[in-house]
Amino acid sequence: MSTKEVIPLKKLGEMLVNLGILTPEQLKEALEIQKQSGGKLGHILMQLNYVTEEVLLTFLGKQAGMQFISLQEFGEIPEEVLKAVPESIIRHQTLIPIEKKGKTLTIAMCDPFNIFAIDDLKVMTGYDISVVISSEKEIKETIEKYYTTKSSFDTVLKDIEQAIENVDIEVVKEKEEDQDSLSLELQSEEAPVVKIVNFILTSAVKQKASDIHIEPYEKTLRVRFRVDGVLHEQQPPPKKFQNALISRIKIMAKMDIAEHRLPQDGRIKIKLLNKEVSFRVSILPMAFGEKVVMRILDTSSLCVDLHKLGLEPETLAIFEKNIQMPFGINLVTGPTGSGKSTTLYSALTTLNHPDINISTIEDPVEFVIEGINQVHVRSEIGLTFAAGLRSFLRQDPNIILVGEIRDKETAEIAINAALTGHLVFATLHTNDAASTVTRLSNMGVEPFLSSSTIIMVIAQRLLRTICKYCKEPYEVPLEHLIPLGVKPDQVGNKQNVVLYRGKGCEHCSKGYKGRIGAYEILEMCDELRDLLLNKEPTHKIKQMARRKGMLTLRESALRKLIGGTTTVEEVMRVTTGDTDVESI
Repeated sequence: MSTKEVIPLKKLGEMLVNLGILTPEQLKEALEIQKQSGGKLGHILMQLNYVTEEVLLTFLGKQAGMQFISLQEFGEIPEEVLKAVPESIIRHQTLIPIEKKGKTLTIAMCDPFNIFAIDDLKVMTGYDISVVISSEKEIKETIEKYYTTKSSFDTVLKDIEQAIENVDIEVVKEKEEDQDSLSLELQSEEAPVVKIVNFILTSAVKQKASDIHIEPYEKTLRVRFRVDGVLHEQQPPPKKFQNALISRIKIMAKMDIAEHRLPQDGRIKIKLLNKEVSFRVSILPMAFGEKVVMRILDTSSLCVDLHKLGLEPETLAIFEKNIQMPFGINLVTGPTGSGKSTTLYSALTTLNHPDINISTIEDPVEFVIEGINQVHVRSEIGLTFAAGLRSFLRQDPNIILVGEIRDKETAEIAINAALTGHLVFATLHTNDAASTVTRLSNMGVEPFLSSSTIIMVIAQRLLRTICKYCKEPYEVPLEHLIPLGVKPDQVGNKQNVVLYRGKGCEHCSKGYKGRIGAYEILEMCDELRDLLLNKEPTHKIKQMARRKGMLTLRESALRKLIGGTTTVEEVMRVTTGDTDVESI
């Protein structure tokens, strides 16, 4: 809560009257309105035009011992100052760094009493933070000035023409393609929209994006790429090309270009720079057109080396031991885009030998691995996870992978497969490892079944890694890191800890390049099985797992922070919900 909210409203009003800024009558009127409709007194006074924002902020600054400045009159802000604070924080907290002197970074804020934001900035930047007050409007205008690239209609087209000139892109056509769609596609080969679509696809692949978002709004068309788990805006195509652009993508993905009311799913395979890249395409009708999201499936970027995933040595040993078990269930959990598929494919690749029969059922099959029997879920014809699993058991498998356990039926079939001598890998949507083992009980699975078959649960998230080309060290007092969960013995009891960050360069995206996993692995033991059988709550299961040596997601992330792999910003962004790091 900010100090503006903490100051009693009557006291604030009386101070304004005492300074001659308000008359007693004006204050009385404002308090009446505030009593009836609620809201902050300062906002009401500005709405009544009794005080300006500048006057109000100047007054509040005096009360807090802070200076009010006009950003319009401040002058240019150096690039190195702007890079001191991540853009995501600047936009989220509505603030802007304006000056850096020695170990002090000056921040302009419209709510300078937001102590939580100020404390976060101290930890994140390693600087002492000095706060000045500026109007919200001026701060937002300054943010747009330095962080938004505005391109004219002609500039966009010119850039696309230049960028696409030497790009060789070819749609890989399947044998069963509809001839009418092919004719329509060939007829539009020379259209500007074809160049725009090719430019978007090739740019995304070159930037190593995982997803492309094309979003229609009333007057604009926005394009964003998800790079290393974070969305970044790209140069937007002209709004007038919206319908043609969506139709072009539908043709490439073999969708119905005449259908605009219902969601559609498809797949595109292109040949780019002598390699094939697949795109999983989803179309969703929105208020101002159809939104397109394309997941990029680049097999060449798939990491299947267990030692490169980011597992800590002791965690890796547990992982390797349990995936070699002859039977049982290994569960992997995490949100969409957290690297679950990579972890599972890494495990299967490790186990993929000629003498082992491996079958997977996925929705969809993201990467094809030679030597593994992979099945794509087709719910519309009855090929569900449960139906596929039943068939697998008649196919003499050694190892089974279930893309996702979504219901009780699928869970029970997977458990029965484990009970009859099969090693099963599956995903389940929960927040951490401890809640995963109780989720099955909530789905209706008997605790004695799940406790007797589960051998390991993996919860994971992905952290962006610091670019090696622009990586730089900085010092942070230990006391600033303790609230994150860092223990003095982890840093050798030093009073100042050396951390790292990326300055940003041509090789990276704002100081980051690539991602690495943070892992929480719960290995089943007799004590945990007893807790499951007794239907104990999740927090007790987590406490027991911690006593048995389990590293939490936060602790795994902190190790990578102290090791110089990632930043404070990433630890806070990815593991905000995992703050239970006390010693057990």
